[in-house]
Amino acid sequence: MAELKKIACDHIDQLTTVLGSLSQDIWDHPELGYKEYHAHDVISNFLEERGFEVTRKYILDTSFCARFGHNIPDNENLPHLAVLCEYDALPGIGHACGHNLIAEVGVATGLAIKQALESAGKPLGKLTVLGTPAEEGLCGKADLIKSGAFEGVDAAMMAHPSQFTLSKPNYVSMTPVTITYKGKAAHASSYPWEGLNALDAAVLCYNNISCLRQQMKPTWRVHGVISKGGLQPNIIPEETELQYYLRTPTEPELKVLMSKVNNCIQAAALATGCDTEYKYSEKHYFSLLSNATMAATFEENAKSVGVEFEQKQELIRKFGGSTDMGNVSHIVPSIHPKFFIGTTASNHSKAFTKASGDPMAQPYTLAIAKGLAMTALDIFTKPGLLSDIRADYQKDVSEHA
Repeated sequence: MAELKKIACDHIDQLTTVLGSLSQDIWDHPELGYKEYHAHDVISNFLEERGFEVTRKYILDTSFCARFGHNIPDNENLPHLAVLCEYDALPGIGHACGHNLIAEVGVATGLAIKQALESAGKPLGKLTVLGTPAEEGLCGKADLIKSGAFEGVDAAMMAHPSQFTLSKPNYVSMTPVTITYKGKAAHASSYPWEGLNALDAAVLCYNNISCLRQQMKPTWRVHGVISKGGLQPNIIPEETELQYYLRTPTEPELKVLMSKVNNCIQAAALATGCDTEYKYSEKHYFSLLSNATMAATFEENAKSVGVEFEQKQELIRKFGGSTDMGNVSHIVPSIHPKFFIGTTASNHSKAFTKASGDPMAQPYTLAIAKGLAMTALDIFTKPGLLSDIRADYQKDVSEHA
């Protein structure tokens, strides 16, 4: 086992330069969700050139599926692990969430595992490196789940850049909602009484939700914008629109919060005489179920290559954003650790965009890839570890039902 782990880590060291170039190439070409054509091609080429069997445009136009060891007969009952890559950027500020580094971690981890498996002398399991587009606000992994991309997978892993390193970060459930109000246009000075002011309805809705915060649990979040407010001051606004995100730690709580927000939306329509429509996304982000056994195994392995984990309890317990890896974690045992990349800047900021393309992020990124690769090798080679992982998964799913 120790020798296989050394082979995996040494292989990442040997590929340091080309992995950094791959990450920089993705960073230099930021692409929005479902439009990551350049990233799809360069990652697919990179893996194919290094011995993976790659299916391009896998289910989605910008997804790929790279396989190794899938010629093992199913009756041998060996583990099948998936390593996930993300590579979409944010509008206006590029890779402000560091998905170029997520792609690099996934590729480096996959190549390291493959190198160790080839050196083992006997089949140990199946490996998939899966390209997962459109994480930012579009919940792309839900599309892959629906189409069966994770069928037969025993465990999944990836890692996300951050201001600090955590093996079990808190990611919460989230659903977007679009709210529209329709009133009646009129001259705002001559005949205002003939109009129905849709902007008033939007403002009341915004204020209703803001007042609701007093009765929200401290772990709930509702945040939004008025995305359409009217045409010009002398026309009573006929149609307005708001965009909101609702977040809670668990799925049952999200249903409660949605009901309360629905009342706020409807009350604003009633008060102004406007009509309202509100539509929740067909796909929502599930809370992340970090598998305890996998996370502990990863933390032990990552520490062995010098990774230092956050010790401050307020940061360990802190609720973060949302990720569609949460959706994966509800159907497959999963981990999604965060890792420090040398900056105190927060994600989704211009400063984090700069940091994700800085060479200073590389040692942190590749150390995390080593930790993930060694964790995968533990699952492949340690009898009983996968059973413990599955037991954790069943417990987590039952508690969050």
